[in-house]
Amino acid sequence: MSCVSISVDFIGLSIYLIPQWNTAALQQMPTTGDFLTTLWLTIPVLVFAFNHSPAISSFALSQQKYYQDDKKAEIESAKVLRSTAFILVLFVMFFVFSCVLTLTPEELAQAKVQNISILSYLANKFDNPIISYFGPLVAFLAIGSSFFGHYLGAREGLEGLVNQMRKEPIDPSKFRKITAITFLIILWIVATINPSILGFIESLGGPIIAMILFIMPVYAVYKVPALARFKGEFGHLFVLVMGCIAISAIVYGLL
Repeated sequence: MSCVSISVDFIGLSIYLIPQWNTAALQQMPTTGDFLTTLWLTIPVLVFAFNHSPAISSFALSQQKYYQDDKKAEIESAKVLRSTAFILVLFVMFFVFSCVLTLTPEELAQAKVQNISILSYLANKFDNPIISYFGPLVAFLAIGSSFFGHYLGAREGLEGLVNQMRKEPIDPSKFRKITAITFLIILWIVATINPSILGFIESLGGPIIAMILFIMPVYAVYKVPALARFKGEFGHLFVLVMGCIAISAIVYGLL
């Protein structure tokens, strides 16, 4: 339900910003080198922005329990994920273009330096009660839903790794308390340090996620017997190439 609410908020805010659109961003023509570099560094950001893999595991388990048939659950899950991906790309990209056309390149650069979300910057720029109150609210809902999706997925994955290294499975309730405290401490430290979020995504977060989402699945298809039926699909080459491009951004971050 929260995802539907956020999607409606995004599309509503995007439409509301249309009267503020300007062509300042279209009047600056970058050089070929700058354009290719920006495009290269944008790929990890896109991978990070559209990543919803932590919620896939819980979603798959829910579908299996609901349909009680693996084949039926797989077919229906594919339909849901296809529709979700389309809606996600449509709404998010419309919101991105609306924000870019609302602000000038200088203002976008200033928002990056201030290390704040675009919604927070819009709320500070416009003396408008709707954006001033609505913008931070949408940002809070988006960050909150993203956090819980990633937190639940990371906790589930970490629990599986810990149980594989132990002779006896750890008590789930005890493990949840430990992970909650650990995540709280880590996130508190990160929030205190306040690193550049775009710099983190470009040089570390995006490439690592690309390795998990692009490289490892293709490798698993050709190495794990249970996934052998997916061999030979042309899309694997595209996924592998895009994953390598996203990972290569780490090289730029180290230069």
